[in-house]
Amino acid sequence: MPDNSAALLREPRGTLVVDRVPVPVPAEDEVVVRVRAAAVNPVDWVIQGTGPVTYRWLRTPAVLGSDVAGEVVAVGSGVTRFAVGDRVVGLATGTDRGRDPVHEGAFQEHTALLERLTAAVPDDVPLEQAAVLPLGASTAACALFQPKHLGLPLPGAADAPSDRSGVVVVWGGSTSVGMNAVQLARAAGYAVVSTASPRNAATVRSLGADVVVDHGSPTALDDLVAGVAGRPVVGAVALGTTSTAACIEVLRRTGGTALAMASTPVSLDRIAGRRRLFPAMLPVFTRLGLATLALTLRARRAGIRAAFVWGSSLRDDDLGPELWGRVLPEGLADGSIRPMPEPLVVGHGPGAVQGAIDRQRAGVSARKVVVTL
Repeated sequence: MPDNSAALLREPRGTLVVDRVPVPVPAEDEVVVRVRAAAVNPVDWVIQGTGPVTYRWLRTPAVLGSDVAGEVVAVGSGVTRFAVGDRVVGLATGTDRGRDPVHEGAFQEHTALLERLTAAVPDDVPLEQAAVLPLGASTAACALFQPKHLGLPLPGAADAPSDRSGVVVVWGGSTSVGMNAVQLARAAGYAVVSTASPRNAATVRSLGADVVVDHGSPTALDDLVAGVAGRPVVGAVALGTTSTAACIEVLRRTGGTALAMASTPVSLDRIAGRRRLFPAMLPVFTRLGLATLALTLRARRAGIRAAFVWGSSLRDDDLGPELWGRVLPEGLADGSIRPMPEPLVVGHGPGAVQGAIDRQRAGVSARKVVVTL
């Protein structure tokens, strides 16, 4: 097997360095992929900057990253859907509790992916475009389809609606998760009302949202309720630090009772880049805890069932194989699901990953930072 170069986190809160790591050997249910593109998510800088508190289980050295696209170079003995040479995209879950953060991390030249979290990439889709998909699509699917969240039927299911009479509210439609939530909800047979900035509204509409409201408008809540137009609301997906409170109010006014929270009400950005976590983390986590408690109580008083989404939890339930084995491959092949947001390629090779993470943390709008490898 060839050498394997990685962007390695050698110690908690350290800067990523380029180093050699073993080429993964696939387990029975895994494929090994020559990574050609990897995308950055906010969770990457959260882990790097706050891991000793937020990801206490993560051992170092570790390879971060969740979003992978490339070619299969080896398959496990139980793999039936892929062969060497196939172009694929998949969700790497190495930073999750109980997983191997070197064997499965995205930011390296070769990584292992679970077959059940991997999909074929059509020849006409560039791999750097496909790489934006995994965590955003997985998180959106968990929010929409897991029973503990909105619990909707999957696209193509026998009980999926066909008349778009039910409405899904997506606050944050131009985010990575939001763009995927709009597409998946639409594919499942639901109408979508969403929010975005005026410059991104057309993009969100192009993905299937019927109504897109300016999230910065003082009348945003009224406009969303008007967009629902009296139709039954099957639930809301909250994306952004202020989104949960807004969604609770929209659901209260429209009769919806399910809320999937995909963002914390307080950003960890202020402490992620600090030289020391202590004592700066104490007021941040205090505000986070109090804000979460207040929002949870507000939702409960309104009769709304609210829960946080963990995007990789579909690895361990029936949703993962359904999404990655059927919904995404079919949607990518027929064009009904587009890998979104558009990629923003910022560099090449493992040495470019730290800069890419810093670029994502600095802020991007309706784009996803990608490194080619």
